[in-house]
Amino acid sequence: MAFAEIYGQRIFYTDSGGDGPAVIFSHGFLMDHSMFDPQVAALEPEFRVITWDSRGFGATEFDEKPFTYWDSAGDALALCDYLGIECAVFAGMSQGGFLSLRAAMIAPERVRALVLIDTQAGAEHPDKVELYGDMIEAWVNVGPGDELANIVAGIIIDDPVENPRWIARWQSGRHELVREAGVALLERESVVERLGEITCPALVIHGDNDSAIELDKAEVMSAALPGSAGVVVIEGAAHAANLTHPEPVNAAILPFLRGLSAAP
Repeated sequence: MAFAEIYGQRIFYTDSGGDGPAVIFSHGFLMDHSMFDPQVAALEPEFRVITWDSRGFGATEFDEKPFTYWDSAGDALALCDYLGIECAVFAGMSQGGFLSLRAAMIAPERVRALVLIDTQAGAEHPDKVELYGDMIEAWVNVGPGDELANIVAGIIIDDPVENPRWIARWQSGRHELVREAGVALLERESVVERLGEITCPALVIHGDNDSAIELDKAEVMSAALPGSAGVVVIEGAAHAANLTHPEPVNAAILPFLRGLSAAP
């Protein structure tokens, strides 16, 4: 297992290595680096693919102190520094997209392009803040029992094969670590008004059955990003489209990345 000491955190990561252009994948809330296994398998013959576990999730050991997605963006950029990567494509699903957008604002010269999967640039809707806040409180204080875990899996994954795998992982993990990550999620600010600052190419991918972040939010984000050509809609996919529908997602990502490599 590989770890990088970054800002007082012990960040777990995987690195396919090689001389190809670098792509760093950042996972969604309650998920971990392995949700990108289908993308790693498809991309690693041509690209250097990095995945990592953000604070509060997976194998990463963090200090359990408050943090924001600006901090998470700094983690991803520092991981690139640790791996000797000057510039990379930042790819993120849901909260991974929140931090990838912020990385492009912090260090635009280091973000070659963005791949934004089932994410948005806005703040959380007040109705969802209350709903998700109650769910996170129960998760932290009681743990992800079968009823709660099945509800959450239905929102994020909604797949008969993947749901049980992730529920088992959630129920065997340290549920209290989600506390600060939940605060970061629910209290994040909107960056919609700053999207015009991001001029790199952007690929926006979104499931048409995503109830966590509705498709119209991805459309708003795409329209405000100068480098986006529109939203690639994944039919039948919920929130974790890259995990449950890897074929159409990879079919969008690969030509996008190849086009970047071919550009002067």
